[in-house]
Amino acid sequence: MYNTILVPVDGSAPSESALEQAIDLASTIGSTIHVVYVVDERVLHATQLDAGGLVRAYEKEGEKIVLEAAEVVQRADVDVVTAVEHGSPHRAILRYADEHDIELVVMGTHGRRGLERYLIGSVTERVLRMTDVPILTIRGEEEPFEEDA
Repeated sequence: MYNTILVPVDGSAPSESALEQAIDLASTIGSTIHVVYVVDERVLHATQLDAGGLVRAYEKEGEKIVLEAAEVVQRADVDVVTAVEHGSPHRAILRYADEHDIELVVMGTHGRRGLERYLIGSVTERVLRMTDVPILTIRGEEEPFEEDA
């Protein structure tokens, strides 16, 4: 069914929830999980700071996050592949999925609504719009949504 599952992680509660769901699915059907962290170089270039030192700091953070995620996956006795990619997050995720023949992407979402969604944007939404790969979105608990009365 889905031999390869991609889970982009960033250390947030929604990405942790997505990883848990992917592990449940992968352990049931025998899939390999690809855990990927993306160093968002757009932010680094916009800051005009020491890009080399800052890039390495983000790489180290990404390596730590994917290592922790890989340990969780391995404890569930599921095969795992890790990577730290660079670039615009949605483009890096799309590129990785294409290069590694990913059959399902499981992504967390913050559940932003209204103006906040338009100002901040959504990596998950961009990936959804730009790929033919099936995507399972998992709503995180980080930002509860209150409906207008």
